[in-house]
Order: sequence, then structure tokens, then C-alpha cells
Amino acid sequence: MSNKLQVRLAVRGMTCTDCEEHVKKALHSAGAEKISVNFRRGEATFEISDASGIEAAKRAVADSGYEPSNAEILHPLRSDSTFHRTSGDDYDLLIIGSGGAAFSAAIEAVSRGAKVGMIERGTIGGTCVNTGCVPSKTMLRASEIHHLAAQHPFPGLETSAGPVNLHQLVGAKDELVAELRQHKYIDLIDEYGFDLIRGEARFADPSTIAVAGRMIRAGRYLVATGASPAVPDIPGLADVDYLVSTAALELTEVPQRLAVIGSGYIGMELGQMFHRLGSEVTLMQRSGRLLRAYEPEVSEAVSLALAFEGIHILTGVTYERVEQHGDLKRIYITVDGQQRVVEADALLVATGRTPNTAALNLEAAQVRVGSRGEVLVNEYLQTSNPNVYAAGDVTLGPQFVYVAAYEGAIAAENALSGERRKVDLSVVPAVTFTSPSIATVGMTEARARSKGYEVITSVLPLDAVPRALVNHDTAGVIKLVADGRSRKLLGVHVVADNAGDVIYAGVLAVKFGLTIEDLTSTLAPYLTMAEGLKLAALTFDRDVAKLSCCAG
Repeated sequence: MSNKLQVRLAVRGMTCTDCEEHVKKALHSAGAEKISVNFRRGEATFEISDASGIEAAKRAVADSGYEPSNAEILHPLRSDSTFHRTSGDDYDLLIIGSGGAAFSAAIEAVSRGAKVGMIERGTIGGTCVNTGCVPSKTMLRASEIHHLAAQHPFPGLETSAGPVNLHQLVGAKDELVAELRQHKYIDLIDEYGFDLIRGEARFADPSTIAVAGRMIRAGRYLVATGASPAVPDIPGLADVDYLVSTAALELTEVPQRLAVIGSGYIGMELGQMFHRLGSEVTLMQRSGRLLRAYEPEVSEAVSLALAFEGIHILTGVTYERVEQHGDLKRIYITVDGQQRVVEADALLVATGRTPNTAALNLEAAQVRVGSRGEVLVNEYLQTSNPNVYAAGDVTLGPQFVYVAAYEGAIAAENALSGERRKVDLSVVPAVTFTSPSIATVGMTEARARSKGYEVITSVLPLDAVPRALVNHDTAGVIKLVADGRSRKLLGVHVVADNAGDVIYAGVLAVKFGLTIEDLTSTLAPYLTMAEGLKLAALTFDRDVAKLSCCAG
């Protein structure tokens, strides 16, 4: 085994593969070996003879025009393998769950030569493909088409929308889900050659799992069991036939009236979907406004858009009790000190998610959990049991499949290699697929101020964006948050058609520290929604309403 230090060095200022080569050359000149540089991660890993060599490497990188920062000494890797296989273990890595985090971890582990097992008690593929992203987004698209056919903003076009055959729509959705589950999950099991074990996993002790009558031991474990819809403690709710998101997507008839408890992204998406398919929808929210953690301008724009469509929005709600009379549901609430009753034919509960940990017997594994049952992990995704890692929704981090997949790969790498790669969730985009859609990345204005930044902001209404004007759809806003000293972008917040596609440019701007001038000096294609980012950047210093249509 090598006695040299293995180092990970954060490097700012890299923007392309040429930058990688420049940094690699600089590190080589300082005596570094086995150099790997990744401009996307903003880091370089290498071996160096001793601690003094790290400072020499930093100076070489700085002399080449880049900004070295934190240097982390990694645990040395074995020369013969990236993991240590203990005699008698059935697997090098045993994964509980089969969703995005689990499959990402399995693929990473197999690529390192590890023997991998995966335990699944139910349907393979996890939430996203089966009951979350895929089924909801295809149904949202169907509802959007139905809505536009019934009413659109273009004079001279005669379109109409007939009755909705929800049974047929759900059937097509189920076919799509089955196809993607097969191709993106089930087929990969044989492709990568790991074992699938059916059954309920339960820790028997810190190093053994009981499943399907077997006792299985592994060198490392990954808990990637995801989360399920949470149900609030409201008197009478347990005695009512309520829906959660999973069941709502299986309905075969459109309810005449739908009430939604909770107005986060799930409640808003499914509420608007059913409204556009023909339901009278009431959204109810405990907080004083929708999207209370978002920018006020975002909250206002979304609330106005949903209300304009005819969706009833109640905020500042206190839930007193719920009753059912035949098929009729009655929700007794208090709003602004006034008692009200909301009646509905269907009741959707969309109040967040709870981690799937109850059946795992984590206490026997010496794995600590939080107040909501979430698995507690450190910045390397390691639990209180050093041989057990956790990734994805079960940790109650950002509830996105791309975050779960990212974490799954890091957890497998750390578990098997002895490295200590930190999870970086400082720049995570979030998208809500309402219409207009909502996309955000980075800090809000309030968050930036609390972090001590001298904040400047730009707020651009969508009627200043040419693409929105030609679409005859100006509901929305773009808000940029920047550091007044460096003028670097700290946050990007968009409410607009296709905001989810626009936000990736915002992700790059925030992650790589682009300035207002970086955006304003870049050519943006005219008549795209992405042009709105440049116009919003121009708005920091000028009135874009006084520019010609494409002068931005």
C-alpha cells in the first residue's frame, strides 16, 4: 500500500476540460501523482508525498490562474481493491430498497468490482417511476392538453374538449410506468449482475439482516427505502375515505368536487390536474400563503395564476375535524377566526412525506433516527453505525430523484473505497410542474441576508419577456438574488411556462459564481423563455421596458 497522502482539493474557476488539463499540469509540476481533475465538481484528487506537498500543490494551482481552497486528506485506498471483503460476508454491499438511490449505488458498487445484493419488499423501482414523477407528470400533461383545448388565448381558433375518459388515461399512464420500470430498473439487474432478494428487510443485529427466512451478512449496508405520504393527525380523518397521492393517480372517475389538505408541490400539482380534468378544487393550507419557504413574489404569482383558473385557495387554515356522510366528506376548518365547512366528493391529503423506516428495526443496527423517523447521516452519508449508510428520501433531505441518485453513488463510493467524499447539496434545483411551473435554485433574498450578504435583487414580471407575450401567457415572474459586493448570482427563482427547462442555466450561474455582467454580456436566443434570465439580469441596472424588442 502506498504511504503517500491522497488529497482532494477544491478548485474554483474551472469551466471546461481545458481548465482540467491546466490544473493537472500545475499539480504535476508540484510533484503530485495519480491526478484526476473534474471541472464540474470543482475539484482535483491526487497523491502527494507529505503535507508540505499540499501547500506546494495549492501554490502551483494558484499560479496557473485558478483558486485552490479546501484540501482534504482522504483515507488511503488499498492497492489491490477499492474495498475490503470480510471472510464470511455474503455481500460487499447490501442495499435495502430499489429506487433511484438504490440503483445508482448498485451500479457504482458493481463498477468497483463489489458483490452487491438488493432487497425489495414490493414493486421494483421506487417512488419516482411507479407512483411519483413519471405517472404524475404524464397525467399533468394530459390535463394541460384538455385545458388548452377547452380554453386558449388565441382568437380565430375553434377548439373544444369533450368528456374525460379517466379510466383510459390511467390505463395509458400505467402502460408507460410499466415500460419504464422494465427498461430503467428491472432489466438493469441482469445487465449489472447484482442479486435481487425479495422480502421485508429487518436488522437482526448491527451486522446481520433477516429477510425471507435468511440471515444475510455484508461488509457494508445502504438504507435506501424512500418515503411514503404522511397523514396528519386531524380528528376524524382516520375514519374517512381519503386519498393520498398514490391513490389519487389511480382514480378512474373525475370527482365532481375535490378538497386538498396541504398545498405544497404535490397538492398544487394534483389539485390543478384534477381541476383541468373537470373537478371543482379547493386547496387548503395551514400557513398564511402558498409556498411559504419561497420568495413572496413567487408565492403571489402562483396564487394569482391558480385563482385565475378558478381553483379555490384557503390559507391560514386550522383543521378542526373531518366527517363522512355517505360519499360526502366534510372538512371543518377555521380561517381568520371564522368557522367554515368545505364539502367534497373526494379528499386528497398532501401534507408531506414520512420515511420508510418503521419495519427496519434500526435500533438493533445501532442506527440513530430523527424525530420523524428519518435516518440520521453525516456529510459522508454514514449513519451512527459506521458500516451502515443511507441515501435518498429516507434521510428527509431534498425529495428529488436526482438527489437520491447522486447520494446513492456517493454512499457506495464512500462505503467501498474508504474515501470520505462529502455530499454537496448547496446548489439543488427544485421544480414544481404546475402551470405556470415553478423553478428555483440557490438562496432566497431572506436567506441571503441572514447569511450576511449585501443583497441586491431584480424582479422581472413575465409581461416583460417577449416569449410570454407571443404565447399570450404572461402569468409569472423571474427574480434574481445577487451579492451586491461581488455581483455574483446567489439565487434564481422563476414562475413561467417551462420554468424547469430555464432553471438549469440558473443552476450553472449559482454553482459557478457567475456575475450579473456574465449574464448580461452573453447572447440569449430571442423568443425563448430562457431570455428572461438575461432580461432579469439587465433589470438590476436599467429599465428593460425601454429597450427595443431584442436589444437585450
